[in-house]
Amino acid sequence: MPDPDPGTGPTPVADLDLRLVRYFTVVAEHGHFGRAALALHVTQPSLSRQVRRLEQQLGARLLDRTPRGTRLTAAGEVFMPHARALLRSAAEATTFTRAAAEPSRFTVGYVTATIVTPAVRELRRRHPDADVRTLHLAWHELPQALLDHRVDAMVARLPFPTEGLHVTVLYDEPRILVVPLDHRLAGKESVTVDDLAGEPMPRVRGSAPAWSAFWRLEPRPDGLPVPDGPYVDEVEDKFELVAAGQTVAVSAAAPGFVLRPDLTSVPLEGVEPSHVVLATRAGDRGRLVTAFRKLARTHLTAPFAPRAPAVG
Repeated sequence: MPDPDPGTGPTPVADLDLRLVRYFTVVAEHGHFGRAALALHVTQPSLSRQVRRLEQQLGARLLDRTPRGTRLTAAGEVFMPHARALLRSAAEATTFTRAAAEPSRFTVGYVTATIVTPAVRELRRRHPDADVRTLHLAWHELPQALLDHRVDAMVARLPFPTEGLHVTVLYDEPRILVVPLDHRLAGKESVTVDDLAGEPMPRVRGSAPAWSAFWRLEPRPDGLPVPDGPYVDEVEDKFELVAAGQTVAVSAAAPGFVLRPDLTSVPLEGVEPSHVVLATRAGDRGRLVTAFRKLARTHLTAPFAPRAPAVG
């Protein structure tokens, strides 16, 4: 039987080397073999040879060499988007394959004075194949730690930006006033915002306006500005200012629990409570995210007492 007409047979498939494809895209993006070689940590002659190998595999010249650098040929212009797509697909294939072959990693972030242990422990019990971790987060890491994929879920206190997040309120904590033992308001059954007129409050350097306003009780009903206490870099430092008699501070916890013996707390009446929430990335429907959302709603639905106040 005669061989099929080579002009009518299937088109040969090039056996492409993805490493060479990557080299080509880097040269095309830099427009210069020398700069691309530096970025790839290879020698310029070696890089030039590798790109020629790719051109031989494809049967087309991809780059024109000029005294000022390189530019894509018509064939190179056509190949460039396909090359990028090939590299993206290879990266995704590697990521998904490794995720299927290795234990899943899941990190739960939490802020000071929140407890995630019951839900984390149950997640580990139900998913023994998963590598479940916890990570303490500072106030200024919210919500970026979640958006940057450093954590997969976090238990934190509003307010913080919630765009791009799925947020569920777990429970509320009353806000309290923290004062030194000899303060004029110490020992009262409760106080209102009006009782705080004239009392300086600390400022946390770099804090978001909404976060600062919530913990400084701004704006005030009388329209007067809140007297400014000293700046602090960490919210924990404000309790040192309170103990020294320089400021008062607002926190969140059950009344009567304090961080240190030289401070006391007084219930605040007429103010919205602090909302403790579970936040995950919007649209994230992974099995561990879905499982942790359910467990958090079951196991993290009330503050744990007795404990010190939150450091809002």
